[in-house]
Amino acid sequence: MSFLTDPINAIADWLESLLLSLGLTSQAVTILMTLLGAIVVGSFGLMLVIFLIWVERKVYARIQDRLGPNRVGPWGILQTFPDMIKIFTKEYITPIGADKVPYNLAPILSVSAVLLAWAVIPFASTVVGSDINVGVLYIVAVGAIGTLGIILAGWSSNNKYALLGAFRTVAQMVSYEVPMVLALLIPVLLARSMGVNSIVQSQQVWYILLAPIAAFFFFITSIAETGRAPFDLLEAESEIIAGYQTEYSGLKFGMFFVGEFLHAFTISALTVTLFLGGWRGPWSEQVPLLGTAYFFIKTFIVYFIVLWVRISLPRLRIDQMLNFNWKFLTPIALVMLMATAVLEKILSTWLPTLRLTDSGVILIRTITHLGLNVLVAAGVIYLLRSYTIRREKVGQPRPLAVAPEPPASVLE
Repeated sequence: MSFLTDPINAIADWLESLLLSLGLTSQAVTILMTLLGAIVVGSFGLMLVIFLIWVERKVYARIQDRLGPNRVGPWGILQTFPDMIKIFTKEYITPIGADKVPYNLAPILSVSAVLLAWAVIPFASTVVGSDINVGVLYIVAVGAIGTLGIILAGWSSNNKYALLGAFRTVAQMVSYEVPMVLALLIPVLLARSMGVNSIVQSQQVWYILLAPIAAFFFFITSIAETGRAPFDLLEAESEIIAGYQTEYSGLKFGMFFVGEFLHAFTISALTVTLFLGGWRGPWSEQVPLLGTAYFFIKTFIVYFIVLWVRISLPRLRIDQMLNFNWKFLTPIALVMLMATAVLEKILSTWLPTLRLTDSGVILIRTITHLGLNVLVAAGVIYLLRSYTIRREKVGQPRPLAVAPEPPASVLE
């Protein structure tokens, strides 16, 4: 029965007992099991990209009223494999004057940064790579490795277009990390923990109901972190060829490609984990396999929204993108963080005096936090409307001067 409800841990326990029976020490078994777990999670992420590429092609085709892949395999599901063979067999080109060590290291960093984030994402109540108590901080840290890989790619390629793409990386990805971290701190405050699995376990009510503004900001800034439309200035083909990827070919280019597709799915998984209850659902704690199913169903729903945004919105200009970040997202995220911290302090002091049931405490906490978000959203809408009206008044053209009527003598 344990295998049917929790097959992953059942297989892990069987394999651990097998290794111990072979005479290995407990320390050696721990190291081997940790290494095997990392290989399994990494291989799962890389194999998942094969399916995600097909999903994106079919979704884009349906939205644009096309058929998409429909020849290689049933419904075109095997189309990705010929594309992989083509990528593997293409020639590797290293430009003259390139710094070979960072040039070859950049694609590896781009993929590994995304895979490292999966180490702390809980797939079920009992299925998590590493349940560390600073998981949110770890996610922010490994995200910076991907930015470093892109900067290395542009700097080491000995190409001005690639270098310009790297500069745009600094302007975009580093800038959008500020409101993203501010939004990440709100579920940390609500759960009173930086452990990712602890945040999931504390969500009796999904945090998207307690902090919808933070969830929206995290989702938007995460899309900007991936460099996808409408924030795809890092590799804007119509302007700077392919940005930091200009001098890459073959499998090296394919690794950047894999990193982008997997990153899009990873931000969907993080959004589900932090704001949509993660693996939580009916009987998810009793049957961890159900928790895994809930997690991936939610993640694919959010992933569809990511695809929808990418195929629907045009690219922003660099000034529009930075103004949106520094003049809109960052100030509001900072206000929400401070207001949430103050409200949580008030509730933690006031609610115990009411002697309510647990469900009553959860209800009052949800209503007050949701009311705070509605109040802040109404204030932002009012300020934006006032600013727009003021701009329209200032920008209105002055009325044309009317010539005075000629005197009656002239008319006569």
